[in-house]
Amino acid sequence: MIDAKIDKNGFFGNYGGQYVPETLIPALEDLEALFKKAKTDENFLKSLNKYFSTYIGRPTPVFLAENLSRKIGVNIYLKREDLLHTGAHKINNTIGQALLTKYMGKSRIIAETGAGQHGVATATAAALFDLDCTIYMGRIDAERQALNVRRMQMLGAEVKVVSDGTETLKDAVSASLKDWVTNVQNTHYLIGTVAGPHPLPEIVSWFHSVIGEESKSYFNDLGFLPDAVVACVGGGSNAIGIFRAFLEDNEVELYGVEAGGVSDKIGENARTLAKGRKGIFQGSLSYVVQDEYSQIIDVYSISAGLDYPGIGPEHAYLNETGRAKYVSCTDDEAMNAVFELLKTEGILPALESSHALGYVINNAEKFKDKNLLICLSGRGDKDITIIENYIARKGGGK
Repeated sequence: MIDAKIDKNGFFGNYGGQYVPETLIPALEDLEALFKKAKTDENFLKSLNKYFSTYIGRPTPVFLAENLSRKIGVNIYLKREDLLHTGAHKINNTIGQALLTKYMGKSRIIAETGAGQHGVATATAAALFDLDCTIYMGRIDAERQALNVRRMQMLGAEVKVVSDGTETLKDAVSASLKDWVTNVQNTHYLIGTVAGPHPLPEIVSWFHSVIGEESKSYFNDLGFLPDAVVACVGGGSNAIGIFRAFLEDNEVELYGVEAGGVSDKIGENARTLAKGRKGIFQGSLSYVVQDEYSQIIDVYSISAGLDYPGIGPEHAYLNETGRAKYVSCTDDEAMNAVFELLKTEGILPALESSHALGYVINNAEKFKDKNLLICLSGRGDKDITIIENYIARKGGGK
């Protein structure tokens, strides 16, 4: 896995750090030390690779979507993280962090989840490694992802529905941090995205960097690199995972696609880098959608995994330096991408992933005849009810 360019204080350039209660600082320091040790521990790496290959299904293939490519005039390569056990890239991180939890001698993990895939992956890892597990989920997300809630409970996890604030992902993260402060002695916070206080963003990024490593190996075998790599961005874990391997390849453009929602108005999208500004949120300094009094503003996306008012500090750094470009895709464009991929390739993408694909389809002329690698971060089974409701609202089928 690939390490980041991060300073000793946990900053990517001007972003990151540790902005948490003093009671958590010793736990974060211990976690950082153990993580550094684990990365060079042959037994830890051997176990990680074993579970990656025999349990979750790595390596995942890169698939040239020939039918869709012909239709839009762009060569679309899909990194098939949707084929992993539990149906999304999240399992890379949860297996890794569950192993870290055992490495630290702790017996309990807590997590937050929006779309539910991180929750399912966390509950799965907890069952595998015999860990107690509590998962926080906003009420709105729990209702629109009811199937994943049931899966988590069947796996033995306690699901705590959060009814504070906007009742979505940011409130689930806040509840998880409160739990961690209270139970830090026996509990590890298995965060699902590349946000939060150092070293959490780096830990999540490191476990997901396998996505980009495998992708680059595939293209090296072909004898060329993609012209661009495209991934959806909420907090930004799948995007950092696939970007990391290409950061030094300046000829490869990197595009992070935020949720454009239903309009460009504040509160009707989740465009953190476009609509936010620097601020401290949930333990780190990054970009946050906030008002003039530094109060968090509600964001929206049809995708439960993208309606987050913050973004990982490494993404804020890549945006500031210009190494990655951050764009957006609306609900309608993302939903169109779902139907396009279904009808041309027989693949049902998660609504999160469909934002990346939707941006490319909507800008096909810009990418004409180029080779694009898109991270298909998850499958769309969890989104069937949302898709059906969308079709009903639009007054017909696709």
